Amino acid sequence: MIKKNSQNWSQHVTETSNALDLEPGVFSWDDPRKIALSLKHSADSSQRRKAEPFASAMAMLNFYINRAGKHLPTPQREILEKAKDELRALYGRPRVNS
Repeated sequence: MIKKNSQNWSQHVTETSNALDLEPGVFSWDDPRKIALSLKHSADSSQRRKAEPFASAMAMLNFYINRAGKHLPTPQREILEKAKDELRALYGRPRVNS
């Protein structure tokens, strides 16, 4: 069991896995469209991703939201949820209602 740096494992995963090269602070921005455009650009230009660009961009966004959990302020969570819709629109993907 990893205890020493357990709070940094998600950062390590983001930086060293077949993830996207993200703009610094992208998830702290207050414009959902700007976040989505940045993620789209990163996914479209990445040479490290294994999935299609849309799936990679959405996965990175969900990864961040899930890892932040209850520590993510409600206003920022709402912005990131709106960024998901913007990302879907940029890729021409419909929202799947469950």
